[in-house]
Amino acid sequence: MDIQQLKYFLALAKELHFWNTAAKMNITQSALSRQIQSLENELGLQLFYRNKRNVKLTPAGDFLLEKWSVEVNKLESLHRLARQIHLGENGTVRIAHPDSISSSILPDFLTKVTAALPGLQMELVQLPYENQEDYMKNYKIDLAFTRDITSSLTISSRKVHSENLCVVVAESHPFKALNDISSESLQGQKFLLTTGDYSSSYDTLVSGIFKSYDLVPDSHIRCEFGSTIISLVKNGLGISILPQSYQMHQSPGLRFIPLPFMTDLYINWRKEDPNPVLRNILELL
Repeated sequence: MDIQQLKYFLALAKELHFWNTAAKMNITQSALSRQIQSLENELGLQLFYRNKRNVKLTPAGDFLLEKWSVEVNKLESLHRLARQIHLGENGTVRIAHPDSISSSILPDFLTKVTAALPGLQMELVQLPYENQEDYMKNYKIDLAFTRDITSSLTISSRKVHSENLCVVVAESHPFKALNDISSESLQGQKFLLTTGDYSSSYDTLVSGIFKSYDLVPDSHIRCEFGSTIISLVKNGLGISILPQSYQMHQSPGLRFIPLPFMTDLYINWRKEDPNPVLRNILELL
């Protein structure tokens, strides 16, 4: 058994089609079939049910799909790390970030990194909050900016920024300043909010704002990404509460009213990760 055989298995488990998988893996269909059969013979079990029309994972195959996906990602991350150690400051780092910092903190951060590590390749991704820890633990990302405090024992975290939360309204809205916002004036407002998650410290903070105004928000639309919410606010579908960083997105037709509530931004990485590139990046913050 070798890692390439595992990759063939994972690809076929995703496609469930020998011809499509063979084309994507740049081998012949017969060669792919031999590799899968060899893997099954070595393990002494059947990974797929297959006939002329259908391919389906067996229970054993489904179990190994979950386990081998993690192991292959981990192995590839270790191989990538070995290449980075060999090359010094080169390599690839995958960074997850919230939508809110795309036009503010993130460009400044990337400017510092590219100036200090010009050979470094960076891949940027946006993930739902509930996926970030899983992606970090399974070596799918290397760094993650988040507004949530991690409780994981395998992830290190550092606060890098704080800013106000704002009430965001269309320019035509009667709210002009903080004095216009009260328990009475918020009654009847339609709120456009980020997707709620009881385990999210950011959502707990937003809930605390509503509690301070003795308000149960009428939230008829929820969305994972603030840039979408901004567009909806601009089109008069409601108002929102978002980090002030969104003001840097240069979206005309909006008004940001800072609230006396702060949201923190953290950077997270795997504890005991020996990657020297990560250490160099963290020193720039």
